[in-house]
Amino acid sequence: MSSVVVIADWIKRVADDERKRDAMRLAEAEEVARKADLVRLHGRRLVDELQAAIRRDVESFRNEFPDDPARNIVVDATQADGGFVVRNPGSPPVSLTVEPRLEAATLGCCYRFTSTGGLPPRDDRFELVFAGDGGGVLQVKHQGTWRVFATADALSEFLLVPVFTGRPR
Repeated sequence: MSSVVVIADWIKRVADDERKRDAMRLAEAEEVARKADLVRLHGRRLVDELQAAIRRDVESFRNEFPDDPARNIVVDATQADGGFVVRNPGSPPVSLTVEPRLEAATLGCCYRFTSTGGLPPRDDRFELVFAGDGGGVLQVKHQGTWRVFATADALSEFLLVPVFTGRPR
């Protein structure tokens, strides 16, 4: 003898909702895996391109003021992970530290604005995150504004303006 069980409509709705949630979780996990693959494949190259763009732009800026020691900006790129520090000894002194965290798919950034009036230095910290463009290209996104930087040149400009001017954004 067999029995037929009728499934209530509300159970069908809950089951359908759960299937949709499962599909969304799977899609999110696949996106996280794609992003991790992009960072693993291209993250270090992007950091190296940024460092090269920063060096080039700092050199170009210094060449605009060849006899001005206050604009003798220096790039210290001795960190093994690709991180670097850009220092402007001018008045007021400013430094920018960029710390790649490829395992977290971020770039930690910190400006330090030193006051000439004896006040403590002001630190401005933020994170840049690696993001895919949906087509397999790795980009960088500013978490606070969600502004996307498609090239190392665009990111170099964004990062260097406060160092060159001595003024926070």
